[in-house]
Amino acid sequence: MLWKGVVMNDLLETQASRRRVGCAGIVVADLFCGPMDALPQEGMLSVLEEMPSRAGGCAANVAIDLVRQGVEVDLYGCIGAGGYGGMLVRELEKAGVNPSGLARVATHPTSRTVILLIKGEDRRYLHSFGANAAFRLDQIDRTQARQSGVFYLGGLFALPGIKLDELADFFADLRAAGVITVLDVVLPENFDPAGAPLADVLAQTDYFLPNQDEARLITGRSAPLDQVRALLDLGARRLVITRGRHGAVAATAGCYWECGVYQGEVMDPSGSGDAFCSGVIASILNGADMGDMLRHASAIGFSATRAIGTTDGVFGAAEAADFLQTHHLDLIEGDFTY
Repeated sequence: MLWKGVVMNDLLETQASRRRVGCAGIVVADLFCGPMDALPQEGMLSVLEEMPSRAGGCAANVAIDLVRQGVEVDLYGCIGAGGYGGMLVRELEKAGVNPSGLARVATHPTSRTVILLIKGEDRRYLHSFGANAAFRLDQIDRTQARQSGVFYLGGLFALPGIKLDELADFFADLRAAGVITVLDVVLPENFDPAGAPLADVLAQTDYFLPNQDEARLITGRSAPLDQVRALLDLGARRLVITRGRHGAVAATAGCYWECGVYQGEVMDPSGSGDAFCSGVIASILNGADMGDMLRHASAIGFSATRAIGTTDGVFGAAEAADFLQTHHLDLIEGDFTY
């Protein structure tokens, strides 16, 4: 395959035989409340038909969404010893994810999020970080991870046990074994890029997937192509920056692609960014070019908004193929120089 004259065989040669993906990072037990017309007044009770519990967090969401697209997935992360950890494992097994890489820790409870859905308003969250604070790279079965076609880490900088130098070494080891590495981040508003040098990690990362706010915090730039230039200068190999309702921009050295979003009724936008990431990974496994990758990932991201919850509305592989046949998404492709 050629992207603007760049031979990609070194990246894609393992994919026909390695359809398995490793997903590591944040895992959460989500509790959904709503949709409600409004929050109850002080001292008042609102009655809901149900308050479903689901597996959530970026690593779990991406894992479940990939299974829906026909990919086998091993999940790595941390859960507590109590009942919420057991609920998470049951939900993941029901979804078809292999949860054997989840480490149980006695020092922290399982991470939990209460998601409040108010009609006509943005989501509200109540969150307990819990066992995610205990997750470390040495808890990952390295031999198993090396058998993956793609390995995804979601939540860097919101996982205090993940050290940048250790992650660079871990990704280098995976890439030496022919595994494609994908990195997503979760950044606090007070993130200081000077205190978190990314260059060594990005040098071992095949695809870097920040959103526009995260790219702004890392680079200090607001315009999409300025963010692209700065991240490529920092050492990124291939970028996909999601931009919410404005779509996404992807880039590799000297080339960029931009797209908008698919239009439709949105019931709950929770998990759409993680669904987009799963679409990128599925596209990598399928050997798609960057334009087709953006269209596919955008379709998967859109599908997550069709139902309450982070993963319930996500397309399966056949649904995604049918949707892409009948829905058009404009794509801009161009060159840029530094």
